[in-house]
Amino acid sequence: MVDFKLEVVVLPVSDVDRAKDFYAGIGFRVDVDFSGPGGFRVVHLTPPGSAASFIIGSGITDAAPGSERGVHLIVDDVVAAREELAAHGVEVSEVFHDAGGVFHHAGTLDRVSGPHPARQSYGSFASFTDPDGNTFVLQEVTTRRPGRIGHVVYRSPADVELALRDAEAAHAKYEGELGRPDTDWPVWYARYMARAAGLEVDEKE
Repeated sequence: MVDFKLEVVVLPVSDVDRAKDFYAGIGFRVDVDFSGPGGFRVVHLTPPGSAASFIIGSGITDAAPGSERGVHLIVDDVVAAREELAAHGVEVSEVFHDAGGVFHHAGTLDRVSGPHPARQSYGSFASFTDPDGNTFVLQEVTTRRPGRIGHVVYRSPADVELALRDAEAAHAKYEGELGRPDTDWPVWYARYMARAAGLEVDEKE
């Protein structure tokens, strides 16, 4: 099956420089700022830790500025992410969860103040807008559901070390149950770390 990977979301803005300053100010990396004939301009921005990017500019979309709604930015800790945005002067909503507990409703319908009571992955949110009114939602994801990703990306050596230490602790328990040293421990580590990251692992292998 061919992979269809989300690469770019085009955001409609009225003032490119103002929007660029806003996104750069909250930590988005400015990858490209290209100007062409007739006022054509493309600014490519990537959020920290994201494989997908945003494009703003002039002459790149006929959508009304501020009409984008509900782009989700995934974070490990929605409370910390909200505080970081607020520290940069962004007006961001309080952290909320949905009364139904599955996914938030449109607008502010059925929003309940505070994170999900069990801090359930995918269940806690906050929202903010850019200067044009394009709306973004922060969604806290701490454990990926199986099948959502096809590869694992570690953001730093410290993340790799933590994953290895978690595997080491779990493997020690496994060896105790096994009653002997596990000579195939690299295979066990790899499968444990893949499952922990949310990859589908064939339990029959």
